[in-house]
Amino acid sequence: MTAFRPTADGALVLFSGGQDSAVCLAWALARYGRVETVGFDYGQRHIVEMEARQRVRTGLQQRFPDWAARLGEDHVLDLRGFGAVAESALTTDRAIEMTARGLPSTFVPGRNLVFLVYAAALADRRGLPVLIGGMCETDYSGYPDCRRDTIDAMQQALNLGMEQTFRVETPLMRLTKAQTWGLAAALGGESLVSLIVEESHTCYRGERGELHPWGHGCGDCPACALRAAGWDAWVAAGRPATAP
Repeated sequence: MTAFRPTADGALVLFSGGQDSAVCLAWALARYGRVETVGFDYGQRHIVEMEARQRVRTGLQQRFPDWAARLGEDHVLDLRGFGAVAESALTTDRAIEMTARGLPSTFVPGRNLVFLVYAAALADRRGLPVLIGGMCETDYSGYPDCRRDTIDAMQQALNLGMEQTFRVETPLMRLTKAQTWGLAAALGGESLVSLIVEESHTCYRGERGELHPWGHGCGDCPACALRAAGWDAWVAAGRPATAP
């Protein structure tokens, strides 16, 4: 691993290969001089997203030369041991439904907390003071670790525990899914929107067969339903661009 001197102009994007993290990556590339990405293999059933990551990165480099110069190294961390402990409908063959706790069975306990710890450790070594994630509490699937209060608590814990001054930025936190599509349009126009539709992956079941207007997916899992509803609302509103 190459050593870098710390810079105030660098960011590490938690990049799954899905719609939200793809928009966050574009958002980071529009703001920071050096942007690296990190993905996590935690044994997810929709492992196809790990392949989508590379297609999105390659597409960004090809379509946006200015961003290509800023896009740095990609890192993939093996967290399959964690996925086995925190089993859910995302990591085991079980129904996607609401549980007795009132949380969806797709909830992986502590997933974003673990992701942020590993990302911060990597960012510390890479000299990147900003962590960027696609967490959102406006249109979300009931995950408590997507709330900004959770992220603020984690930011404080990471800075205390690592003697750092990390900022954890969540550009989608207050946006609806329709506004997230609008943000993509504002950042990269139709070229970015089409890249996200064609190459990103969000479907919990990992289906890549049919290409819907909003992207690939089974069409009926919660992730597909949320993405499709956001697309329909954005189109119905005239596909407005959301200021970044």
